[in-house]
Amino acid sequence: MDTLSDVNQQTVRAPLHHFSVPLSATRRGARLARLLAAEQLGSWGVPLDPARLIVAELAANAALHGRVPGRSFRLTLSVVRPGSLRVEVADTRGDHLPAPARAGGDAPAESGYGLRLVEELADRWGVRCGPLPCKNVWAELDFDPCR
Repeated sequence: MDTLSDVNQQTVRAPLHHFSVPLSATRRGARLARLLAAEQLGSWGVPLDPARLIVAELAANAALHGRVPGRSFRLTLSVVRPGSLRVEVADTRGDHLPAPARAGGDAPAESGYGLRLVEELADRWGVRCGPLPCKNVWAELDFDPCR
């Protein structure tokens, strides 16, 4: 019979690699997120693309749409198992959930294409609300760990 401790150890595994940093919710912070991610992924031997593009889009969205004056956003990168990268960007605008671009329509929209790009590039993505007032937009990429 498993104890609660045994069950917790079975379901919660520490990631193989983990990197997390708060950044200012500005264009400069979004650019720094992309540069730091490229450096970190390179040191782990994880392919830079398309992860670098996903980080750029999620960080830009956090700086543009998730910005609260005086608050930062957080970039987290994790290799959760061999061959699987998770990118998370958390901001403090939990009341403002992302909406992907609408298909069709008369005139092209000026925004919303970043999440469509994330949807195309990532193997999985989504939004997790909380803890209040935050939201986490995440994307997962599968890659060949032998490269």
